[in-house]
Amino acid sequence: MEHPDKKCQKKQADFLNQCSVSEKEYHASLFRISNATYIYHQLAYSTSEQILKSYYIEWLNGLPSRIMEDMKRQGYEKCKGILSFTRYVNERNDIGMDEWMKENLSEDDYKQYKSCK
Repeated sequence: MEHPDKKCQKKQADFLNQCSVSEKEYHASLFRISNATYIYHQLAYSTSEQILKSYYIEWLNGLPSRIMEDMKRQGYEKCKGILSFTRYVNERNDIGMDEWMKENLSEDDYKQYKSCK
């Protein structure tokens, strides 16, 4: 899976072109997995701002108290970029990460993804 940003695509391609044959597929797989992960988390932003704000409150309430206080201090705008929040949003929208990754990666890349968890 390619990164949606053309500049990132180019940087990844340039990097892969510099890799030895023995390392190229390993790094290509890591790029595909990380690109899929990036795209998965970006899905959260297709949720309306009003719903995102309500999910933020829900998410906060589910955090341990010390972390919740820190996330409250950071505020909604900063927390919108936190991966645990975007995953929470996607899960609330019935987009589970494991299933999404399985559907959007090759079988080999998905096995690699699962082995890294």
